[in-house]
This record gives sequence, structure tokens and C-alpha cells, in this order.
Amino acid sequence: MFKKILIANRGEIACRVIKTARKMGIKTVAVFSDADRNALHVRMADEAVHIGPAPAAQSYIVIDKIMDAIRRTGAEAVHPGYGFLSENMKFAAALEAGGVVFVGPPSKAIEAMGDKITSKKIAQGAGVSTVPGYMGLIADADEAVRISREIGYPVMIKASAGGGGKGMRIAWNDQEAREGFQSSKNEAAASFGDDRIFIEKFVTQPRHIEIQVLADKHGNCVYLHERECSIQRRNQKVIEEAPSPFLDEATRRAMGEQACALAKAVGYTSAGTVEFIVDGSRNFYFLEMNTRLQVEHPVTELITGVDLVEQMIRVAAGERLPFAQSDLKIDGWAVESRLYAEDPYRNFLPSIGRLTRYRPPAEVADAAHVVRNDTGVYEGGEISMYYDPMIAKLCTWGPTRGAAIEGMRAALDAFEVEGIGHNLPFCQAVMDHPRFVKGEITTAFIAEEYPEGFQGATLGAGVLRRVAAAAAAMNRVAEIRRTRITGTLGNHERKVGDDWVVSLQGAEFAVTVDADREGSTVGFADGTSLRVASDWLPGQTLARLEVGGAPLVLKVGKIPGGFRIRVRGADLKVHVRTPRQAELAKLMPEKLPPDTSKYLLCPMPGLVVKISVEEGQEVQEGQALATVEAMKMENILKAERKGVVKRIAATQGASLKVDDVIMEFE
Repeated sequence: MFKKILIANRGEIACRVIKTARKMGIKTVAVFSDADRNALHVRMADEAVHIGPAPAAQSYIVIDKIMDAIRRTGAEAVHPGYGFLSENMKFAAALEAGGVVFVGPPSKAIEAMGDKITSKKIAQGAGVSTVPGYMGLIADADEAVRISREIGYPVMIKASAGGGGKGMRIAWNDQEAREGFQSSKNEAAASFGDDRIFIEKFVTQPRHIEIQVLADKHGNCVYLHERECSIQRRNQKVIEEAPSPFLDEATRRAMGEQACALAKAVGYTSAGTVEFIVDGSRNFYFLEMNTRLQVEHPVTELITGVDLVEQMIRVAAGERLPFAQSDLKIDGWAVESRLYAEDPYRNFLPSIGRLTRYRPPAEVADAAHVVRNDTGVYEGGEISMYYDPMIAKLCTWGPTRGAAIEGMRAALDAFEVEGIGHNLPFCQAVMDHPRFVKGEITTAFIAEEYPEGFQGATLGAGVLRRVAAAAAAMNRVAEIRRTRITGTLGNHERKVGDDWVVSLQGAEFAVTVDADREGSTVGFADGTSLRVASDWLPGQTLARLEVGGAPLVLKVGKIPGGFRIRVRGADLKVHVRTPRQAELAKLMPEKLPPDTSKYLLCPMPGLVVKISVEEGQEVQEGQALATVEAMKMENILKAERKGVVKRIAATQGASLKVDDVIMEFE
């Protein structure tokens, strides 16, 4: 077995590999850029080597710099994680030439399967069902439009060397095909150093289901069942689960056997994933093979008990797989929520900055419940604009799908993140969504259920009532604290009243709070009541309560006259007032937001890649105005209405903050 492994990656996946290597007694080497000097993976590794400036193109994907780090540290093997050089055939070949073991497949398998065009041809030759499309290289946007018309809209424009949602666009017409081709080409060049593009039919109402395979160097190959990855945004997975709530055993077996047949056809070894689109009749079509560890691998580990990273290392060392296909059973259910530094209230645009608070739920592993958090950040650390926006992968396991989902709800409720925009509220809302709970999901889920974007969850009447009772009880605790302080300073005692009015989410509850040593009984105007018990104290940001005999976890902040409460995807301003205060509050004028309709504002921190119009030019609704790059993704900003450009405030190459003015209209 190896004595020292270098991890050619960063963030949570580098930390993940280090954990398994440490368990196996293997020393680890981290590499880091200027931006990652204080990163968690650097702290965790036994050694760390600086490899250059912050941009990945100048550090993490420069093969010579990784090879130099290997020589300097004497690492015997390299685990590439995912992204960066993980599917780079030249990197794998350089390692082989240098006598260093690549913890992954042979370079020829990467070449065959890593290229989506070649892999589709091989899959077709092996009798694997594939999606209709154009398999050749596409020269320019005009050819992309012509091919798209021949295939028939909608089409998927994809980078041949792509992955992780980079370099992918869906086009429903000629204009989108033209724009999507150029953006996909640019993203592919920036992320993978390979700008080749291909086009295939976009199957409507599809499910994205993938098969995990594992093969050794002795001819053995198994599949570790499937993962359902249909909750996606911009072709980037957000929620995954294993197994799929849709597949039956016959389809699962057929997909698994095809995946293994394809792996054997290209001499594949190590862990890999064969991705399929599955329609409503359980017909499945090969999409691509990812010749690396997948981001969502933890859910497979949780239902099989197999440490995939450990098996990758053992396969790389020449060991045989310790199990056969018949040994791999499905045990329970696992769900993964990807926590991204993306603001769901601003159309999931990237968010960067310092994590002023980062408190994940406690990790648990017992016979009935598992909570696992794979992360690469820490409180006080910074989220950089240079890399993928992932903060953490929160996973839960339970004996049933319902138990795994309920475990995820509780874990998300207790997950505290402050300082940046993040998608935690969205993940919470998905866990409660009726379609998700029933397993009735497709890759169009987000577009169909949130067509105007995510504006926060709307709580049902029952939950709203429980939150109101909790807020009334918490307010009483805060009032008693304030009374003691003012009583001491003013040499008098102010009594706390029993009658209050709680307003939240457009609803108003007149309540009476009857407190005792064990908690409070909150009575409502209709004669019903809820018992509230908690050890919460003012200033605490997380309140764990029991309301009406059931647990309730709230994220709590102070606002004038009440609380900011976040729960189950809702972000609420909760005002707790005396009856007289509530009466007067209704007379207060509502403050209107400023009018910014005459400006194009930068929606995220990023780099201006292109200004597409000129001052004095008339623009039409939907016309491209500017392109901003953030976290390796290009974002085309379009005109919301017809107008004339009065002034362009930003220039190509400028680095902008959120809400910086890009241009002004007449």
C-alpha cells in the first residue's frame, strides 16, 4: 500500500480524500493556490505545497506545477478528486510516464470516455441506448443553429470535455442556440482548456439517474446501484438521493449491467459513473461516463457501506475488489443537499465573502439515523470568486426514504450559515415540497415549481401558528431580561404583560402568554392553545423548542419590535407587539424600495467578460447587454424591456461588486 498520496484538488473533496487516507494510515500532501493559503484542506494534510496564483488556470490545472509538487514531496500516488485535472488524459499519462500511480482509470479509458463525443460513439457500438444528437465537432454558431434545427428544438449544447454543469446550455430556438454555443464554448475553454462542443436532443420531462461502477485491474466490475439526481439548476445538481424512488428492480439491473459492460469495453478501472436520462416509461438513454469520483458519491456510500475513496486507492495499488455483485445490497435510503454560495433570492447568483458564522449540525452515525457533512470551509474563512461555489454536502440516511427526508429537514433546520448568500432555504423548501416528498420529480422540477425564481417558502397555517406561539414565548423571555436591566438602572420594576399580537407572513395572531417554570402556554383567540418549552436565551441564534409536543428549530435574529426567524425555507419578520402597539403599527406608512429600473446592476460579484451594446443604442426586450463571469460560470445579462442605453459605467475586464452599475438607460 502507498505511504504518501498527493491530492490534486481543493475544498471539500480534498478534505474527504484526506479523511480516508488518514484512516488507512497513508500520509497526505495538499496543494494550494494563493487564495487557498489558509484553506481547510491545507490545514488537514500532513504536508502542503504552494502551486501558484488564485485562478485555477494558473495553479490547480497546470500539470507541470502538480508534477513538481509530487517530485518535491515524494508522493507515490495522486488522487485527483473531481473537476480540475480529474478527467485530463494528459495528466494521467504524465503520471504514468513519471512512475506515479494515478488513483483513477487508465489514461486510455479517460480519453475514450472523458470525451463525450467519443464516448457516445463507443456506447452506440456497444449496443447502449443513446440520446439522438450530432456526434461531430461543430465549427461555429451558424452550424450550431443548422444542426439544432435538424435535430429539432429543444436541444442540449454541451462541452465535449465538460462536467459539473459547466459548458452546458438548453436552447429552445435559433437565438438561444447561437448564444448558447458561444457561451458553452467560452466556459469550456476556461474550465477545461478544451472548447469543443456537441449538440443532442433535449428529452423533455426526464429524470437524471446515474449508476456507480467500480472496477479493479483483475477484470472484476460491479455496480453499486443508482443515484437520483433530477433536482438540478443550470444543469448543476442540487439534491441527490439513493436509491431512486422511480426505478424498479428490473430497470436497475438493466442499467447496471449496461454500465458495467461499457466500463469493461474500455478497460476501465477505479470508480466511475455512467449517467442516463430516464423517461416516464423507464426507457433509459446513455448520456456520458464520468471517469472520476462524483460529487454525490456519499449517498452511495451510505446505502452500500462501501468507502469509494478507499476502494479507489486499493484498486490503484493493485488489489482485487473485496466483494461481488451479489454482495451489494441496498440498505435504507440516503439524501444529499448541496449547500452552495449562491443567493436563491437573486436567481441563485454566486455570492462571495467571509463566513461570519458556520455551524453545521452535529454528525451522527447509528443504526437508525446518520448525519454526514462533507465540507472544506470553516467559520471565519472566505468563499472565493475563483472556484466552485460549493460550501458543503449535507447527507442524511434513514431506514426509509421518509426517514431520510425527515432527518434532512432536521439537519437543515440546525445548519447555521451567515455572511454570504446561500441556498440553504431552497434546500429546506424542496424537502417539504409535495412533489419531492412523493418522488414525482424531473430535471425540470425547479423551472416548473419556481418559474419566477425562489422567493422563499410560504408556511402552512399549522406551522405558522407554531412559529407564532414560539415567538410569543421567546418574546416574553426577552421582555423579562429587559425588565430586569431597566429595573436595576431605573430603580423601579416594569411588569411584563400577558397579552400580545404576533404578526408574520401577512397573518396576525392575538395571543395570551401564561408562563411558569417549565415553559409557557400560548392561548389563541379561538380558544386553542400551544405549550412551548425551550431553554432559549436572548442573543442565541438557534432556538430549539418543543411546541405543541413536537420539536421546532428556529434560526433567530433580532429586529426592532420582534425577531427575524428562518425556518423550513421561509425568512420571516415576526413582530410581537402589545395590542396598542399593533393598533398603531397599522397606521405606519410602508417604505417603498428605491426605483432601479433605469439601471443594469451587477447581480453578483464577478468579472465583466463582455459589453454587448454601445451608448445611444436602442435595445429590445431579451437582448444581451453584458456578460459577467463568476465562479467559472458565464452569466448573460439581458434587457428586461425596450430602451436606449444612456451611459455605460463598466468596462470589459472590470471586477464588480453586487449592485454596481453596469449601464444606465434613458
